[in-house]
Amino acid sequence: MQGEGKAGKKIRSIDDLDISPSIVAKLKDSGYTSLESLVTASAQDLSVTLGIPLPTAMKIINAAREALDIRFKTAKEVKLERMNIGRITTGSKALDQLLGGGVETKTITEFFGEFGTGKTQLCHQLAVNVQLPVEKGGLGGTAVYIDTEGTFRWERIEAMARGKGLDPDEVMDKIYFIRAVSSDHQMAIVEELKELIPEKNVKLVIIDSVTGHFRAEYPGRENLAVRQQKLNKHLHQLQNLAEVFNIAAVVTNQVMARPDVFYGDPTVAVGGHILGHAPGVRVQLRKSRGNKRIARVIDAPHLPEGEAIFMITETGVTDVTE
Repeated sequence: MQGEGKAGKKIRSIDDLDISPSIVAKLKDSGYTSLESLVTASAQDLSVTLGIPLPTAMKIINAAREALDIRFKTAKEVKLERMNIGRITTGSKALDQLLGGGVETKTITEFFGEFGTGKTQLCHQLAVNVQLPVEKGGLGGTAVYIDTEGTFRWERIEAMARGKGLDPDEVMDKIYFIRAVSSDHQMAIVEELKELIPEKNVKLVIIDSVTGHFRAEYPGRENLAVRQQKLNKHLHQLQNLAEVFNIAAVVTNQVMARPDVFYGDPTVAVGGHILGHAPGVRVQLRKSRGNKRIARVIDAPHLPEGEAIFMITETGVTDVTE
């Protein structure tokens, strides 16, 4: 269901909205090039940026929401929509099964664990696998890789591409890499993705790691509230992108040791309780013997808790072969 714009025609782009050409031009100049970018905008920001009254800004945003069918829906409609969600294979059938069929679109999937547990390797593999056709576990799209800690390695992409029988150069041409130098830069990059996603057919956005800059810039207990508030805003910004553009968002998170914990797992995800509530799926990674890793679903509203064992080999993420 799409709304109607100028001359009663269907609204498929911002050019079809029932607004003057001069406002359309201002929207485009300000980076609002698609209906999706308008849906995630705040009326206050739009009003200030374009120099238009607040009610006009709200009217424009509401028209975009109507065009994209963002409205109250019955539970049955939601069920039918959920059945159309895309999934990206991790390369391991066991891990895919744990995740309900792979890494889902329209949500944030968080992989957290100590150093060396395979978080970055999984990110590299997903950036390759998203390019596969749907029948082979991909989404036939491109990936954005936001690196905050200098862990991206093109050599791994090359090896993983070969492992999938793909041309390494073609695969690397479809991964858009950027190094985020601060938390503000990181948030600005995600904001700018509203233009890049439709333009480059992006189906996956990766942030490795999501908490690094926030942790470094807001150290200590006295900065905890500010850090969590800013991190929360960033995660909601990412969640909005995932939902509106129907893409997968994957973030990694380091864990720190909790020496005061004597029972259970003495490690905890760095982001604290805010990160615990934001992502749709939280997966803890642990080392096992050799190149084996154990993944455990910690929190997912639609998945049962469980574990899967997978391997990281020279050519990428795969099932255990014994």
